[in-house]
Amino acid sequence: MGIDFHNKGNRDTYTTRRADDSWMEVIHNLVPIENISNALDVGCGGGIYSKAMADMGIDSVTGIDFSKVILEGAKENCKAYESISFKHGDALETGLNDKSFNLVLERALIHHIKDLESCFKEAYRMLKDNGFYIVQDRTPDDCLVKGSESHIRGYFFELFPRLAKKEKNRRYNSQFVIKNLKAAGFKDIEEVKLWEVRKVYESKGELFKDLSERTGRSILHELNDEELEHLIDHIDESITADHHIVEKDRWTIWKSVK
Repeated sequence: MGIDFHNKGNRDTYTTRRADDSWMEVIHNLVPIENISNALDVGCGGGIYSKAMADMGIDSVTGIDFSKVILEGAKENCKAYESISFKHGDALETGLNDKSFNLVLERALIHHIKDLESCFKEAYRMLKDNGFYIVQDRTPDDCLVKGSESHIRGYFFELFPRLAKKEKNRRYNSQFVIKNLKAAGFKDIEEVKLWEVRKVYESKGELFKDLSERTGRSILHELNDEELEHLIDHIDESITADHHIVEKDRWTIWKSVK
């Protein structure tokens, strides 16, 4: 199984959230946003973080994704933003010019990339001198934090060990990421952890609807409908809160400089 990013039915799966203030605060602490005139969002999905960067005051934001279908959703999601444009392209070969951007963001991308060094070299090529590179993803340790009322994702792996195995296999540990950043030529590498608010649900029903639709959760496409129903029942039994559920995910962010 697995998600088909080119299926029209998945067009809007990555457009339904907004970036949380916790994310913007961390980026502000890592990067002098006031000095950033243009940014590139590689693997932009539905444009959620393209919008966030525009909202933070960056004058021009370009989103790039390998799925034309997902880009259609992004364009619709960001239609009120004149400062955001989108391009179809691949993270390893974007087709964009050398030294074009002050900031390159790659959020929730690298676990889809087999050749990390080539991905990082492409980012390096597109960055202006002294430009900033932000990579955000989950390490295996981030993924396998125990399930709780705030860390809903943890229940996926406790109930279905095969998902945990898949998750471990597709995630990079921090040492490997840093090694490849250095190999690509980056300097001043800094690593931070972030418990990012994913979404606030006013009821369990709202959470379960989000889960049943697999919204923005590619790992749930590994489950069939019966297994997904079993997972929702398990979460229902595991959490006591029935309203105002604040879901968070743990991420690792690597900042580096060209």
